[in-house]
Amino acid sequence: MKTRLDSRPLITAGFVLGVGMGAFVDGILCHQILQIHQMLSNIIFPDTLVKADINMFWDGLFDAFAWTMTLVGIVLLWKAAKNANVPKLTQVLVGAMLVGMGMFNLIEGVIDHHILQLHHVVQRAVSPAQLYWDLAFLASGIVLLCAGCYVIRRSLNSEACASGI
Repeated sequence: MKTRLDSRPLITAGFVLGVGMGAFVDGILCHQILQIHQMLSNIIFPDTLVKADINMFWDGLFDAFAWTMTLVGIVLLWKAAKNANVPKLTQVLVGAMLVGMGMFNLIEGVIDHHILQLHHVVQRAVSPAQLYWDLAFLASGIVLLCAGCYVIRRSLNSEACASGI
């Protein structure tokens, strides 16, 4: 009797890695390279050195979250790779990472940009441009989420057909 493969551990690992990678993209690109916002820049606008230091501290906590999620994702991926019942499908892993990145953008965007209003995607933009940037960030989350689901589904369907399931 053939053992049924279980892709859930691979999808979970990819999802958690995607959350970490999504947070790193936001932190590195938006906070550090482009400097279009910091973690608390809507509450404590970094227009003095002291206020910039406060934002830098919170950006560091955000980066620690990204690092922790990435580490957890690597551990989960390692466990999944050692499990003989987990298919080793790159497309499923990549799709799950896209889903994780998309969910990060949606959750972080809704909570930080809209509910708590800690910061906006482009902090120095004037209304209504600030809202448009925030909505574009949410839209990117939806696109990543849908693309990831499509990649996972397509890969698992083709794997099922190839194995005769």
